[in-house]
Amino acid sequence: MTAGSIKILAKTRLKWSKEPDDGDYAAAATYLSLVIPAGEVKGAVARFRRATTTLHKPKDLERASGEELLPADDPLVKAEIKKSGKGKRLAPALLVRGRLGQGRELLIADGYHRICAGYHIDPKAAIPCRLVDVQVT
Repeated sequence: MTAGSIKILAKTRLKWSKEPDDGDYAAAATYLSLVIPAGEVKGAVARFRRATTTLHKPKDLERASGEELLPADDPLVKAEIKKSGKGKRLAPALLVRGRLGQGRELLIADGYHRICAGYHIDPKAAIPCRLVDVQVT
C-alpha cells in the first residue's frame, strides 16, 4: 500500500445501510449451503430477514470468526471502499453464531470484504450486522 492510498483511507468514511439487499441474502444462502445441511439454509435466511441490525467492531468479528482480515489493497476490499465512496451504502454483514467448543463460533455468511473494509477505514467503528443463531436440532 502506498502512502497516497493511506491518506485516502484516512479521509474515507464508510456509509452503511440498515437493511441487506436480496442479493446479500442469496449470497449468504450460497455460502451456507457449503457448511450446513441444505434443509437448514432456508431457515437461516428467513431468520436473517427477521433479525435486528446490531453493531459490532471488526476486531471482535475477526476474533469470533477465526477469519484473518484481508489487506486494504485486496481488490474486493478496495471495491467495497470505492463503492461507499461513490455514495452507495454497504449492506450489513450476515453472521451465524455457532456454539463454543464446537468448531468455529461465528460464520460470516455474507459481508467478509465489507468487514475488512470497515477495519481498514476505522478499526474502532462498529459495523452493522444481522446475527442469527445456528439452528439446534
